Amino acid sequence: MNIRSQHAQLIAEIELEARQTATLTGRKFFNSRVMDALATVPRHAFVPESEEQLAYVNGPLPIGYQQTISQPYIVALMTDLLELEEGSTVLEIGTGSGYQTAILAELAGQVYSIEIIEELSNLARKRLQNLGYTNIQLKSGDGYHGWLEFAPFDRIIVTAASLNIPEPLLQQLKPEGRMVIPVGDRFHGQDLTLVHKDKSGNLTSRKILPVVFVPFTRDTRKQN
Repeated sequence: MNIRSQHAQLIAEIELEARQTATLTGRKFFNSRVMDALATVPRHAFVPESEEQLAYVNGPLPIGYQQTISQPYIVALMTDLLELEEGSTVLEIGTGSGYQTAILAELAGQVYSIEIIEELSNLARKRLQNLGYTNIQLKSGDGYHGWLEFAPFDRIIVTAASLNIPEPLLQQLKPEGRMVIPVGDRFHGQDLTLVHKDKSGNLTSRKILPVVFVPFTRDTRKQN
């Protein structure tokens, strides 16, 4: 099966899984813009060469440094939950391979992405530049603190599991903004969580479904 056929089959599998998990997520179908982005971005360009033959399997894959590229269904779900608009400014914590970053860039106005592992950040930058994305800004650092220089953000997405929702990220979320973040740990369970901030700045959160993400990594060096 060629790459185009594998890609098309993956999209069909995501659509099926969306229907199967609708009782948990409340979303039987994902937005057509989200699915078009999933169909456009070449996932094989974001995995190590040793994993390319599995790039269109609907599952996570290792990308080195004890990190993974998320399951495509989870990427689609998290993106759909953000309810992105064309002019949205998005903060992503955990660039990883750059795959989720590319999906966001297809849908939003500007994407700011932070990756604590410098080697992964550099690899993602090269991939995204090679694919021609011009609405992405990357940096390597501790995502717990967000990116105050460009705050506030319409949307925030976190691609690693945190024991708690970082307070700086809540502060950098605009009124009427949305954040998607896995909360918990491997031992006691993680839940994909949707956070909404209303016009007055009040916060509400809702657990969407159980997930398994790599843990949120912090920079333990003293902050300036």
